[in-house]
Amino acid sequence: MGGALTLDAAGSQAAPVASLTHILLWGGAAIMLLVLVLLAVALAGPARWRARMASERFVLGLGFAFPVVVLSVLLVVGLTMTSALGKTAADTLIVRVTGYRWWWSVRYPDFLTANELVIPAGRPVMLELAAADVIHSFWVPQLAGKRDMIPGKLNRLLIEAERPGEYFAICAEYCGGPHALMQFRVRALRPANFDAWSANQRRPAAVSASLAAQEGEGLFRSLGCGGCHRVAGTGQAGSRGPDLTHVASRTRIGAGILPNTAANLRGFTANAHAYKPGVIMPPFDRLHPSELDALAAYLAGLK
Repeated sequence: MGGALTLDAAGSQAAPVASLTHILLWGGAAIMLLVLVLLAVALAGPARWRARMASERFVLGLGFAFPVVVLSVLLVVGLTMTSALGKTAADTLIVRVTGYRWWWSVRYPDFLTANELVIPAGRPVMLELAAADVIHSFWVPQLAGKRDMIPGKLNRLLIEAERPGEYFAICAEYCGGPHALMQFRVRALRPANFDAWSANQRRPAAVSASLAAQEGEGLFRSLGCGGCHRVAGTGQAGSRGPDLTHVASRTRIGAGILPNTAANLRGFTANAHAYKPGVIMPPFDRLHPSELDALAAYLAGLK
């Protein structure tokens, strides 16, 4: 959500993680302060205090017993606070998220989308996390801890948003190139709105009847865009790039880095490298401006 802090937990899976983080941060700060005070005393304190600090009892107490007690308490507290994480319910929605360089494929039980995870607020969602090329990491700070996505291995992460809203998410494992621009958004909708969104996503692409959009569709085919991108119901079934069936229904493009506007659709299509250096998509900046406008009109009509 706009302006929300990373540790502003918005779900049952994130709350204990945020609380444990606060305990570790403030506890670590207190111990650091204690160490600095003891250091100051050891360097410039009264001789009597320094002699006491040099005693065997003092060294064993603060150097051995204190760390053992603190770490044992943290272990018990951490295990207790996180014991309920990952427990599923009967109505848990299962979604497969696959990390690519540098975008996200999002597969629901009966449709496919990309670069945006939409979930029903108040309902647990089990994410099956995979990677298609290198190691990625899925992280929505306000909804759950991060979980690595490893080629050849399927990891799982349970998330749940307590309230509707939009939550920032990112790949938290360096994966080369424009890794820092491999973002996305999690949109939590009210259950009725989520059902309506899902029903729309199951439909084939609805192409605008405008002449510009029809021209854009022809360009999309002739340029071979369907070799990388899928548009359900059109015969274009590429998988190297994000699914574009309902790209106009998403809030952002470019894996979360740009607002979804006609101007940004046009600019990203013309030269994605200008916005996301190193991305695999080739530039189409040699197209005539009117052709770029037509392609943008076609994509903007895929709702």
